[in-house]
Amino acid sequence: MKKIIFFAITLLLTGKAIAQAEPANYTAAIAKFKQFYNQGKPDSIYNMFSPEMKTALPIDNFKPTTIQLKSQYGDLLKTDFVKITQSLAVYKATFQNSTFLLNVALNAQNKLTGLLLSPYTEDKAAPGVTLDPSLDETPILLKTLTGTVSGSLVIPKNPSGKIPVVLIIADSGPTDRDGNNVKTGLSANTYKLLANDLGKNGIASVRYDKRLVGESMTKGKESELRVEDYSDDAMGLANMLNDDPRFSKIVFFGHGEGALVAALAVNDSPVKGFISAEWNAEKADKILTDQFKSKPLFQQDEFKAFMDSLKKGKTTPNIDPALYYIARPSIQNFIMSLCRYEPLKGIKRIKVPVLIIQGTTDKIVATESGQKFKKAKSDAILLEIKNMNHILKEAPADEEQNLATYSKPELPLKPELIPALVEFINKVR
Repeated sequence: MKKIIFFAITLLLTGKAIAQAEPANYTAAIAKFKQFYNQGKPDSIYNMFSPEMKTALPIDNFKPTTIQLKSQYGDLLKTDFVKITQSLAVYKATFQNSTFLLNVALNAQNKLTGLLLSPYTEDKAAPGVTLDPSLDETPILLKTLTGTVSGSLVIPKNPSGKIPVVLIIADSGPTDRDGNNVKTGLSANTYKLLANDLGKNGIASVRYDKRLVGESMTKGKESELRVEDYSDDAMGLANMLNDDPRFSKIVFFGHGEGALVAALAVNDSPVKGFISAEWNAEKADKILTDQFKSKPLFQQDEFKAFMDSLKKGKTTPNIDPALYYIARPSIQNFIMSLCRYEPLKGIKRIKVPVLIIQGTTDKIVATESGQKFKKAKSDAILLEIKNMNHILKEAPADEEQNLATYSKPELPLKPELIPALVEFINKVR
């Protein structure tokens, strides 16, 4: 019998992991689920669903899957609470014959809006980067109107006078201060490696967890997030660094989507230079639409309808569950904010010196993007680095081998990168 991995695939809400106890309403819901499951009552479990969940997962699909699951894996022996993420609780679910992660989401009426079984593996953080002994690393904290932004300052232990400082602005998604993303399996340590290598060259750096990521705390929800919030955080950090007498100048380093964030903030910040690395020259709506060209036609059509609504300023609350990973209701406002901006126009408006970094084996951003930015901003410096991929490491053009580097944190940054950054940073005034 074919193994069942996914029990239900409707997860309506995701968010930042928060260290807290299991909420009482989730305790009650998981107890009911366990009782009904072990008693062989899928209809009773189905009655726990919200109307949206029932629409997405008809009982004719849910019931036989549940029966088969119990037949294959036996009773649910225990559920150990792991964590809560805004409205999504995660449990270690131990069945008679296997162990899974059970993800449960509840709405305000304590009805199930999400129920997912996924393979269970022990958490394994990316191996850390040991900083050079000549460097110090200290925490920094920026207070905002809605919370705090948590980051790390790396600085040489014995600087001779004031030194430059680089603010590293992370790529898209829940990418943390080190350049890792547990949801996608990215464990490259790109930003910590960058901080280490810059520090050895006498340049300080600050890298930080984005809102709703890592140790950065906010009262806001994912549905309230906009790209402008990220630029506000970059401006706030830049102003804080500008008030620090240890630093001679500030340079923005924006990676991928982080370059757009930096571009929105740079002209209103006390910044002397702008570095974009692997920034896509296309607008967000085109980037997202292009990702669907290989999908089934019905998904392409539904996504096009969704994007057309966004362009008119309208969200789509009832989106196909198959599109949740990219267009779930809670991130639609963020996507809408992202689609307002044209990168090529954005780079033209930058008033400080610009360095454009583009790897030739980036499988996410085409090499032509760097050339388009150079054409739009003729006084910018364009550096194309042969055989460098999106995470700034040596990688071949072969896609499988290229993507394999994303889970190899021990790989160094491409050797040509740091000297080019150091030269640019030291020259800007």
